Amino acid sequence: MLINNDTIIKDTDPVLRTVSEPVELPLSEEDRALLTDMMQYVIDSTDEEKAEKYNLRPAVGISAIQLGIPKQLTAVAIEEINKNNETVSYKFALANPKIVSFSKQKAYLDSGEGCLSVENEHEGYVVRSARVTVRGYDMLTDRNIEIRARGYLAIVLQHELDHFKGVLFYDHINKDEPYKEVPDALVI
Repeated sequence: MLINNDTIIKDTDPVLRTVSEPVELPLSEEDRALLTDMMQYVIDSTDEEKAEKYNLRPAVGISAIQLGIPKQLTAVAIEEINKNNETVSYKFALANPKIVSFSKQKAYLDSGEGCLSVENEHEGYVVRSARVTVRGYDMLTDRNIEIRARGYLAIVLQHELDHFKGVLFYDHINKDEPYKEVPDALVI
C-alpha cells in the first residue's frame, strides 16, 4: 500500500474518529502486508532523502486508522538515550495491543505532541501516564509480547493506541490552561 503524506487521513475526516476493531491472529497476508508497509513508512520517514523523495512526514508511529483502515494495527520505531547515555532503539509492529497497566505518575513532552494526521498546530501539554505495560502480538518477533515502557516510549505507545479509540492527542490538552504544570510529572 502506498503510504505518504497524501494518503494519510487528516483530522478533518471523521473516519479518524472511528473505533478500530481487533484483527484475527495469525495475521492474514493482507494485515501482514499492511503492517509491513506501516513499519517501512515509519523507518523511511526519518531518512531525510527518502522523506523528501516520497513525500513522507517524519514519524515515530502510525496506526491503521490513519490510512482509513479501522483495525488495531500500529507500527512504532523510536530511538532514545537511556540513563547510561546510550542510544536504544525500539521497533514494534503490533496487532491488538492493549494497555494492561499504567502508572499514577504523569508525563508529558515539554514541546508538545504532533501527529501525521494533524496538520494544524495544537499547543499545550498532552498529559499521559509516565509508565505503561502493553500486551499484544508483535509481527517482528512473531509472538505475543509484553512491553514495559517508560517516558518517551510510553507516550508514543499511548498516542498510537489512542487512535484505536478515535482519540487524538489534542483531546488531552487542557483547553483552559494548555500549559498548566502537572505536579510530580515526568517532563520529557
